[in-house]
Amino acid sequence: MSATIRHAGWVLRGNPVTAISSLGAALLLLIAIFAPWLTPYNPIASDVSSALQPPSAEHWLGTDQLGRDILSRLIAATRLDLAIAASAVSLSFVVGAVIGAFCGYRGGRMDRAVGRLVDVLMAFPLFVLAMAMVAALGNRVENIVIATAFINLPFYIRFARAEVNVRRNAGWVEAARAGGEGHLSVVLRFLLPNVLPAMAVQISLNLGWAILNAAGLSFLGLGVTAPTPEWGIMVAEGARFISSGQWWLVAFPGLALMLTVLCFNLLGDGLRDILDPRMRT
Repeated sequence: MSATIRHAGWVLRGNPVTAISSLGAALLLLIAIFAPWLTPYNPIASDVSSALQPPSAEHWLGTDQLGRDILSRLIAATRLDLAIAASAVSLSFVVGAVIGAFCGYRGGRMDRAVGRLVDVLMAFPLFVLAMAMVAALGNRVENIVIATAFINLPFYIRFARAEVNVRRNAGWVEAARAGGEGHLSVVLRFLLPNVLPAMAVQISLNLGWAILNAAGLSFLGLGVTAPTPEWGIMVAEGARFISSGQWWLVAFPGLALMLTVLCFNLLGDGLRDILDPRMRT
């Protein structure tokens, strides 16, 4: 553990972009946790007399068409969007990793059947599939999580299957079987923990994509519904006012969305360097 921490420190010191993305991810997590105490105003309370005010000392990021504080809504939306993304990615990771690991370990007809199903899902436009699922199930937060998790499943099934397939006949796996371990125990206790570090990179990348997916659904009216603060909703509502010069309604939610996705993508590159044993020279 200490060696891993020292190596992580070495990577962060040698790569400022990774260090900045790590700090950004930590800051986003803190904002999400303490959002109710950080918002200067009620994020859903309307004040028509203060509508469409530009950024000022009173409202740092301005107000929207109903007089709601943009900064407060951005902070509240951070908690919701990160919660949706983290829940969806966690669900797809657990289910996909287990399915992929057993397919890679056992092979045979089950492996081929799951492989064909994954190929079909990957050939279908995944965002369109998420739209169809949310439209059928209803635009509630839990349905957005389910749809986002479902379209992420193929990535983890393929990744876990490939990694376990390479290791299933390794000497330490044979030793575990010879020691009396059953197939279930070999997969869950030995093979899956061995491939988890490599899958952590995919988790970071999928977090950014899940946030984009949730925001895209809300932008199209299929995700979180108003007046709940959410980045996609804020962009959709503010888009109507761009032509009249109220640029802050779109600029700040769009910037928050862009920086968050960029942060998680760059963090994935850093995790690869930290977890890759070949980098520990």
